Amino acid sequence: MKNIIFLTTVLSLALGAIVKAAPTVAEVTHSEFQAVDASGEHTYNATDKVVLEGILLHNPADMLDPTPDDTITETFNLGGAWQIFFQGEGDDHAGTAVFLGQLYNNLPWVAPDGGYSNEEFIAELSRLNAAQFGPGDRIRVTGYYLSYKGKLNINEQHNNNPDHDFTVELLERGVGLPRPEVVMLDELKNVDDDFIFDPNRQRGGEYYQARLTKIEDVYFIDANDWGPHGELVITDGTKTFGVKLGRGNGIYAGSNNLTEPFDIIGVMDQESPDLTNGYRLYVMNYDGNGSVLASREHRLADKPGDINLNGVVDFVDLVKLVEDWPK
Repeated sequence: MKNIIFLTTVLSLALGAIVKAAPTVAEVTHSEFQAVDASGEHTYNATDKVVLEGILLHNPADMLDPTPDDTITETFNLGGAWQIFFQGEGDDHAGTAVFLGQLYNNLPWVAPDGGYSNEEFIAELSRLNAAQFGPGDRIRVTGYYLSYKGKLNINEQHNNNPDHDFTVELLERGVGLPRPEVVMLDELKNVDDDFIFDPNRQRGGEYYQARLTKIEDVYFIDANDWGPHGELVITDGTKTFGVKLGRGNGIYAGSNNLTEPFDIIGVMDQESPDLTNGYRLYVMNYDGNGSVLASREHRLADKPGDINLNGVVDFVDLVKLVEDWPK
């Protein structure tokens, strides 16, 4: 009898080690998820996974290059990558990034077989893009998460096991992009041109992080890096601010035709080892209009009804709307 009890106990312990407890999951707001402490560290840890809903702000391919390449062996180079920003609605004044990478095995702490082959990564992209969502759609994202240089991102935690997949569901198509929030550089930088950091997320870069944002009347200090993934600097004459360009088809060498001063619309981003600074505006695309650095859909969201995007809502827009209605 004692032997039977002993064997039963050993078997129970073995099965317990094999069968992992189901991950905990909860629906949370972006504001709850992005909460930080005085040093900028994220404080959310109530569950293993989260469920977030919000409005998608851009096309994923306008941000990072998803082209797979499993021949890359450079440390920290993740090869193909996919990322989106989506923001909360109503009183949920925050937003979140969602990230997928191909070659997690190029990270020193990941096993050599921890990445995706080209075929596997293409399958992951097909799975995520199956909902055929676009900017202005309401989506629901469910997944694990990790903090990265100031943002708490939904991701796979650098784990290519299917049990770490996140999901993106289309809840409602065509809800519409949120109107960009207008902010001056004085609200983002102090008198010493240092970033304003508020752990309560009621002002400064934290308040606008991962949300569609507009900065008016600025010009380039340095636009030499204009092009896909370029890093530029704007100023209002006193304060400065970083701009990150995406890879939309309107961003290429020679397409910078902006006059001074101009407005700029993008997603407020943060990326810095020092979690209290590193804010920047991420502009995914440019439509060549010559006065506002923004993608076409973000310019349209800035002035609802301005169908021809000339900066004025008038009878001409109504005519254009009627003409386009059958299409």
